[in-house]
Amino acid sequence: MQRLWLPMALVFLQVFTPKSSAFVGTGGGGVWFNGRGGSTTETQSSYPQDPNGNREYTALQAWRSAMSEDPYGILASWLGPDVCSYRGVFCSYAPEVPIFASFRVVSGIDLNHANLKGYLVKELALLDHLSFLHLNSNRFSGTVPDSFRELHYLSELDLSNNQFSGPFPTTTLLIPNLIYLDLRFNSFSGEVPDELFVKDLDAIFLNNNQFGGQIPMTLWASPASVITLANNQFSGSIPFNFGYMSSRIREVLFLNNKLTGCIPEGVGYLTDVEVLDLSFNSLAGHLPNSLSCLSEVEVLNIAHNQLSGELPELVCDLRSLANLTVSYNFFSGFSLDCARLFFRNVWFDFSGNCIPGSDMQRPPPECMGIPGGGLSCLRIPSTRPLACAGSMGQRDGMNRVPYTFPSLP
Repeated sequence: MQRLWLPMALVFLQVFTPKSSAFVGTGGGGVWFNGRGGSTTETQSSYPQDPNGNREYTALQAWRSAMSEDPYGILASWLGPDVCSYRGVFCSYAPEVPIFASFRVVSGIDLNHANLKGYLVKELALLDHLSFLHLNSNRFSGTVPDSFRELHYLSELDLSNNQFSGPFPTTTLLIPNLIYLDLRFNSFSGEVPDELFVKDLDAIFLNNNQFGGQIPMTLWASPASVITLANNQFSGSIPFNFGYMSSRIREVLFLNNKLTGCIPEGVGYLTDVEVLDLSFNSLAGHLPNSLSCLSEVEVLNIAHNQLSGELPELVCDLRSLANLTVSYNFFSGFSLDCARLFFRNVWFDFSGNCIPGSDMQRPPPECMGIPGGGLSCLRIPSTRPLACAGSMGQRDGMNRVPYTFPSLP
């Protein structure tokens, strides 16, 4: 399965702003682009209708009745039995029916930025062939009905930038073919279930909610290419085994939580990661040298934590680095290689640390007692070493000395 991937230039928009519509068009027709390529959707009313279309009509009328405000008049077209003519509703041929006898079914709904107010209804499960449901930037509230587990074709569920609340909607984990889950910018709260990171999801967006508790240990098992937990209330340590089984992940955003403890050694196994943001937490101790294995990382942000010690030389040598932000920690120094980042056009922010002779550092009294300075970041004992080249190249005319870190038994 090809993995979904969001370009680095968009990653901060994915965290700090609601996602834009993935559909080009205003309803009733257009081309929908998903993570695996484009597909054209036929919507002309002259095509054969689903003989069971009354189920779809029932579902959409029940949902229409559950919407109390429609400032843009989207629902004015939701009249009559031809549901494929409804604005924001997209139809295609039923996949399991032979082409010579095919008929159209509702295969997608895109109501992004419609500013609708209402809630989801259990009757939506009657849309047997629904493959995507995009509801970004509305005013839907409540939670996800349990009946959604019956949506066997649903692969993309975008509920971002709404007013949903309550605990994590566990019914989403029972949707058998779901690969894209976007719950950003809502008011969900409580702990995240272990099963979330075991499910075969390509993208997990949970940022800007009120989720709390510890990050499940199953985090290491996720096959997702993007995981964003930013701007929540997660606490405790990053699971020590994070990274050992997640080599395909490209973006990890844990910023602005309440995480403590050390950055685990297993982060070095994220060899495909391009954005790693752990800023605005309370992480402490020294950085693991395994960070030098992140040969593809472009943005590495560990600012506003309680990290200390010397900034490892191998981190500054990373070949793809474009932005290294270590500001407002307690680092006591860095190597000449780090100073050369400016000449490589790499953004390097080391302000607010404890580096002697450098500008914009902490006052000396603040550097006397380092928070978490006594924390021992004990690493997993080495059993079968795995080598990685820090810069995957040469330096000063000599081959790089590989860094060796432990692998699981």
